[in-house]
Amino acid sequence: MTEAQYDKRDQYDKVASMLLQGERILAVYDCVGVGTGFVGLTDKRVVLQDNSFVGKQVALTSLPYSKITSVAFVADRSMLGKFASSSTVAIAVGTHIHEASFRGDDKARYVHDVVLHHIVG
Repeated sequence: MTEAQYDKRDQYDKVASMLLQGERILAVYDCVGVGTGFVGLTDKRVVLQDNSFVGKQVALTSLPYSKITSVAFVADRSMLGKFASSSTVAIAVGTHIHEASFRGDDKARYVHDVVLHHIVG
């Protein structure tokens, strides 16, 4: 079994504290921009920290893979066609779309690919 990847230990610990019996963490990545603080991937769900609530409230939202209807990888491109400084993953659950932006495209690509793998199974 490979070790989970993560950017910040406190974010990893938040996801770890939410695990169900037998569930394991795949990765926890820090996000950039307004809204999502981090994205955690487990073998059963996506965990998002949503910082967009009024009054500095924070929500940890679990998205079971079985409820996700689509996932999109959106990357900024430079004029030369290379990936630029950030990439976004959009995850649809019903009519709601959750977005998470990352520095570069490696982490966004990994999140996209893991979610896609679980929803197309």
